Amino acid sequence: MNLIDKYFDAVCIIKPSIHEDIRGSLSERYNPQLKECLGIESLDFCLEYISTSNLGVLRGLHYQVNTEQGKLISVVNGKVFDVVVDIRKESKTFGQYKSVMLDSMSKHMIWIPPGFAHGFLSMADPAIMLYSCTGKYSPENERCIRWNDKDINIDWPQKSGLIISEKDNIGVRFKNAEYFEN
Repeated sequence: MNLIDKYFDAVCIIKPSIHEDIRGSLSERYNPQLKECLGIESLDFCLEYISTSNLGVLRGLHYQVNTEQGKLISVVNGKVFDVVVDIRKESKTFGQYKSVMLDSMSKHMIWIPPGFAHGFLSMADPAIMLYSCTGKYSPENERCIRWNDKDINIDWPQKSGLIISEKDNIGVRFKNAEYFEN
C-alpha cells in the first residue's frame, strides 16, 4: 500500500497493492501496514457497508457528532466524484473542501478521519462503493450539510438532473452546522 496524496493533513488517498495477470486482479484492501501508511496508531473497523448508486445520484454531505467515525472508502464498480469538507473548528483549513475522482479501475481508496463531512456524485450506472467504518452508526448524531451550500461552493461536475434524497436536500447551511471540536 502506498500513500499517494494527503489533504488537510488528515485525508489520505491510498493506492493498494494490486496483483494482476491474465486471469484478472487481486487488490489488497487492508493489512496492518495501513495504520503506518496513514500515520495513525489505531485503526479498528467495526462496520462495513456497500452502497449502490445510480448515475446522477448525489449523497451528502454527511458526518456524525458526539460519536467519532472514520471511513475507508473504495469504489468496486464504476466511478464517483468524491468530496470531503473540513469541519474541524480549530483547523486552518476549516470550511474548505477537496474533491477526487475514485473509480474501480485505479482501485484507489480514500481515508476520511473524524472531523470531515463526506459526499459524492455517482458518475456511473451503477457506482458501487465499499465503506469500512471505525465507529458505530449513530442516527441521533448524524448530521447533513447542504450539498450546494454557497459558503463551501463545491464545483460538482454535474449540476442538473441530479437524484438527491429529501434528507440531503434539506441539510443545514454550513454556517449553521454543528462542527467537530478537535
